[in-house]
Amino acid sequence: MSSTTIPTKPKKRVFLRWIVGILLAFIYIWAFSGVPMEGFKETAGQVSKAIMSGLFHPDWDYVYLPEGEDLLRGLLDTLAIAVLGTFISAFLCIPFAFWAANNMTKGVALTGVGKFMLSFIRTFPELVMALLFIKVVGPGSFAGVLALGLHSIGMLGKLFSEEIENIDLGPSEALTATGASRMQTLWFAVIPQVLPGFLSYTLYRFEINLRAATILGIIGAGGIGTPLIFALQSRDWERVGVILLGIIVMVSIVDVISGYLRKKVV
Repeated sequence: MSSTTIPTKPKKRVFLRWIVGILLAFIYIWAFSGVPMEGFKETAGQVSKAIMSGLFHPDWDYVYLPEGEDLLRGLLDTLAIAVLGTFISAFLCIPFAFWAANNMTKGVALTGVGKFMLSFIRTFPELVMALLFIKVVGPGSFAGVLALGLHSIGMLGKLFSEEIENIDLGPSEALTATGASRMQTLWFAVIPQVLPGFLSYTLYRFEINLRAATILGIIGAGGIGTPLIFALQSRDWERVGVILLGIIVMVSIVDVISGYLRKKVV
């Protein structure tokens, strides 16, 4: 009669898991110790109740006001900021993407400089860039477009360069062997391979920028964030409710359309 033995885990693997668990526990303890926990304010329940009441009883009259700023104008302004910031940067980042791609730029030093440039551009968040551009061009939608556009160049340039590095070099080598110029090789061998990925990344980045554009108005960079912060400061919860509902509807519609287009492209 043969006896079966239950395999045991190697001691080394168990030891590594203990080390990882202890490190994670240490990180969590360090993170929580660095965040002051002062508890909730006495008016937290009252404010939360007022916000929920505003969501369920929104100010529908604010949706459209013929004489001035309203919800529709704010949402369209936010949408315009996201469109300009995304699709203009999608074209401007292409030279940086080819510069940072290992298989398109000769020399590790040049490629490293290109990657560093893209990394440097995307270092600063959109809010920080918006604050800087507000000082340069003044408050308004133009500062928001510049902030989203510059940050998107860094992010899209990185994604585009990775897409370029993953292409099949066979068609490029075949065209080069027939005497095609570098521009012809790029146009007929490289662009057809990377174009679907470029479009997909651009649409995905547009979704991110649309969400970011709703926040930029809080610091004066245009969009729906401006009336939102005013409504919060004046405790006009019904107007806050209709603005939040408008943002939810707009973002949801854009997500559905963008997801459908990305599936068709890829």
